[in-house]
Amino acid sequence: MAREGKAMMTELVFRSEPYKKAMNATVLESGRPGRIVLDRTVFYAAGGGQPGDTGRIDWPNGTSAVVDAVKADSGRVELVLADDDPVPPVGADILQTLDWDRRYKHMRMHTALHLLSVVIPLAVTGGSVGADKSRLDFNMPNPPSDKAALESELNELIARDLTVSEVWITDEELAANPGLVKTMSVMPPTGTGKVRLIRIADEGEQVDLQPCGGTHVAKTGEIGAIRFGKIENKGRQNRRVNLHLA
Repeated sequence: MAREGKAMMTELVFRSEPYKKAMNATVLESGRPGRIVLDRTVFYAAGGGQPGDTGRIDWPNGTSAVVDAVKADSGRVELVLADDDPVPPVGADILQTLDWDRRYKHMRMHTALHLLSVVIPLAVTGGSVGADKSRLDFNMPNPPSDKAALESELNELIARDLTVSEVWITDEELAANPGLVKTMSVMPPTGTGKVRLIRIADEGEQVDLQPCGGTHVAKTGEIGAIRFGKIENKGRQNRRVNLHLA
């Protein structure tokens, strides 16, 4: 891959400004088939069960569809371009534009999954965010006796229009509070000295606080109504709870 100097980290604008739909950027790396690295990006890189964003990039001599965004080494994000689409050269100034409808559904769904882990306060063994269907897997030997009551409780939490915010703690603080980690299958990344937490509701009336690198809505009311799908048996100790945007 062609490089301009040593590898530079990508500024993760999607983290600090999740509602930003488009942004100019400069191509840092180009040449690997169908992939580029920008100096900053609004495209979320796949991770934590949330898919990478899609959209497009435009520059004076071309246009390409972005079909995925993935994490690379040294804190960079690679944008995966559609097969046979042109690839901008290193140094090109481009305009990156999200498929906002898809991203916003991911934000709504991801936040809903955090609330689902409140309604069902069991260890999470896996999860996946989708635009129209998402799920959490729980360490749940027996299925819930009243799915309708859980759905009602979840929608009541959503309707409270609680504030969603981020909090940063140190690796040492996380190690001293292992109960913050709800997901058994994926541990939050450590080693940089700080860990990002997502808090739902203000500190005095906090509903949820857990490590997460994903994108979320600013208020739970933005999620809208949620309905439960199937609750599937995924092993002797596991149940999969599916959610849909109503």
